[in-house]
Formats: sequence, C-alpha cells, structure tokens
Amino acid sequence: MSEKPHFVVVANRLPVDRIVAENGDVAWGTSPGGLVTALEPVMRSQGGAWVGWHGAPDEEVAPFEHDGYDVVPVPLSALEVEEYYEGFSNSTLWPLYHDTVAFPEFHREWWDAYRTVNRRFAETTAELAAEGATVWVQDYQLQLVPKMLRELRPDLRIGFFLHIPFPPTEIFSQLPWRREILEGLTGADLVGLQVSGAASNFLRLARTYLGHRVEKGAVHLPDGRTCRAHAYPIAIDTQGFADLAASPEVIAEAEAMLDDLGHPDLLLLGVDRLDYTKGLRQRLQALGELFAEGQLDPSKVVFLQVATPSRERVEEYRKLRDDIDLLVGRINSEFSGLRRSPIVYRHAGFPRHTMAAMYRIADVMVVTPLRDGMNLVAKEYVACRPDDTGALVLSEFAGAAKELRQAYQVNPYDLNGMKDVIMQAATDSPSASRRRMRSLKRQVAGHTIDMWADAFLGDLAGPDA
Repeated sequence: MSEKPHFVVVANRLPVDRIVAENGDVAWGTSPGGLVTALEPVMRSQGGAWVGWHGAPDEEVAPFEHDGYDVVPVPLSALEVEEYYEGFSNSTLWPLYHDTVAFPEFHREWWDAYRTVNRRFAETTAELAAEGATVWVQDYQLQLVPKMLRELRPDLRIGFFLHIPFPPTEIFSQLPWRREILEGLTGADLVGLQVSGAASNFLRLARTYLGHRVEKGAVHLPDGRTCRAHAYPIAIDTQGFADLAASPEVIAEAEAMLDDLGHPDLLLLGVDRLDYTKGLRQRLQALGELFAEGQLDPSKVVFLQVATPSRERVEEYRKLRDDIDLLVGRINSEFSGLRRSPIVYRHAGFPRHTMAAMYRIADVMVVTPLRDGMNLVAKEYVACRPDDTGALVLSEFAGAAKELRQAYQVNPYDLNGMKDVIMQAATDSPSASRRRMRSLKRQVAGHTIDMWADAFLGDLAGPDA
C-alpha cells in the first residue's frame, strides 16, 4: 500500500475467499456472502481499504490489493474463532438480537475473547487509516470497535452499521455486558440500523443504561460529542441483478434448470442460509400440509429450497441441519411420484448467476424468517424478475417488509395463515399479482445500494453526524 487510505471498511470477514489451483497457486476471489454483495459496489466506487479476518485460523496473511482497494487481514487463533466468533458472536449475540428464537448462552470467557478480538481490529484500523479518514465498522461482531478506535484515533470519522435486528429493552437487558456494548457503539458518530424501530431501541437503551441525554435521534455524551442513530434500510445493486438475470448465460441456465425440475406447473423457491432464524421448519411444515390436503398437487408443483451451509461447528446449527434433512425426507417419501420429488432440497451454496437463474423461473418466492434485519433475497428476487410476473411471500418480521408492502405478507408463526397466503400468492389473478409486482419493482429500483451508501456516508460526513 503506497499511502494510508481515507476510507476504511472494518468487518469480521474480508470480502475475498482463497482459491487454490491444482498446481498449488493461490489467488483470491470475491466472496459470495451477503455483506460483501452489499458493500462490494461501495468499495469499487470509494476505493480505500477493507479490514477483516481472512477465514483461516492460526495464520497471518500480508495485506494485498483486490479489485481496486486494499485488503488488510486480521489474524485469529483457533481458540478465538471458537470463543469470539462461534461463541459470543453467534451463540450469545445472534440469538439474543433475533428475539431469542434460540436460547442465548452467556459465558465470561467468550466475552473476554470478544473484547480481545475487537481490540485487535481497532488497533489494526488505527494504524492503517489516514489522518481524518472515514471508518465504517460493520455488524454485531465488532460492536466494541467504535469506542476503542476513538480512544486510539480521535481524529477519525467513525460510522457503525448493524445488519441484524437491534432488540428491545426487555431482551437486551438479559446481556450481562449490556453497558459495555452500548458504550462501544456510542463511540461512533453515527449508528445505522435497518429499521426505525431498531434505532428507537438503541436510543432508549442508551438513555436507560448509560444515563445519557437523548434528543432528536442522538445520544449526547459527556465529552460533548453526539452519537446519532438512524434507520438506513440496506438495498441491492438493482440494475446489476437485473442485467445479470437478463444475460444469455443466465437465461440458458434457467432453461436447463427447468428441464432438470421437469417443468412443473408451479415452482416455489426458498433461498436462505441454514439458520434457525429463517423459519425453515415452519415453511416446510406448511408446504407438507398443503401437499397432504391436496391444495398443492405434488405431481405438478415443486418447492426448490436452497439452504446455504452456515456455522456448522455450532451445535444448534448441526441439529437444525439434521431436523431439516428428516423433514424433507419425510415429506418426499410420502408424496414423491415415480418421476420427481415435490421438494428439491439443496444444502449448498451457489454462485450469483445460478441464483439469478432460480429467481427468473420461480413463480412464487417464499421468504419467511422468524426474525431478520432486512433479507436481501426478497429484493434480489424482485430485481431479477424479467417482467411483472411472479409473487413474493414475505414474513412481516423481516426488515424488508417495511419497504416491500405489496408483497404477500405473512406471520411465519401462524401455520394456517402461512398456508393461506402461499395459496393466495399461487392462485391470485394475473392482474392482481402483476399490480403487486410492478409496485415491488418500483420500490427496489428506487432504493439502490448506491443510494443507501450515499445516504449513510453523507450523514456521517455532515457537521451534525
């Protein structure tokens, strides 16, 4: 790196994955993860540097350039991966912030590891950033970094964005280290959240547990600073997805996919990480009952469910994987014909062009998380539709439901209600479904990832941030 960057993104993971060729040569390719998909266009336009872990424990990797910006790896030991990442981040904070859908665990040694790793990220960033640089810290794994970084580099402009829900007082108060987390976040000049309710939760908690004055969407701190909190619903590269879905390669892949699926009369699609917050058990149960009741004909309908592997070393996720395997097997054993199964389940990750092909051919997209910060899959589906056909079934507990109001919204805890909404989406009149999709397309086209980043970074750079 020739000079210190004036724009730095700090996230748990780097935006790249290591690729090892057959001859042993090592290269780095862009990661398919959701955070990378969202921030990659921002990094291409802003330049600068991205600080994060490269994905392999007990290894140090030198900084390098990727796609026009610098990549700065932060090392983690195997024990830190276990305690900071799998432990505190994903077995304490993740379930707590998702309405305790699973029981959060509180272990002091996990908290100690979380502080240690956050300190390392802050120190790396402090050494890297140019004088007066803008630093954008991302997500729940690094909530202590803003305060730590401010103590090291008070000249920096520091923003923080939380990509998952921020819980209400009744849930957040369970956390033994609630005060330290809030103090960490108020080290930022601006805290961005997905929806206005999450911003209100954060401000209310800062007043309750830190005793600071909260006024006009800002926490007023004893040192004279203010920490603003505001909703910035994250978006996608709408035109990029639309162009990808319209490319000859994706169209050909979509046709081949339909051939493999047997050209069903109705194709329903689910795309999720394999995570207990995504409502997969409830979704499969509802579809199984629709097949059993004859509302959906298993000889004419296919439900394609993609479940990307996730955190497979965490016990709760291994149990979920086994449960879903059994549930899919039971439904298919009961309703499979000689030619095909009604549920096609793929426990694998797929490249973006394959996902675009799936979005093109799905008659109904089923997005029914029990709790979700935003859920960009819903927006990707809308962007990839080649015309005004298609239907989006969307959980009212996804952040996207606040924007995509013309989706067929559903309470995923209400199985009968979910069945009714799925059937409505599948059988609605063409005029009604087209009217909904046109509205969804206007919304997704009118709120792009560039607009999201410009709004946040513009507010962060402003004098009142």
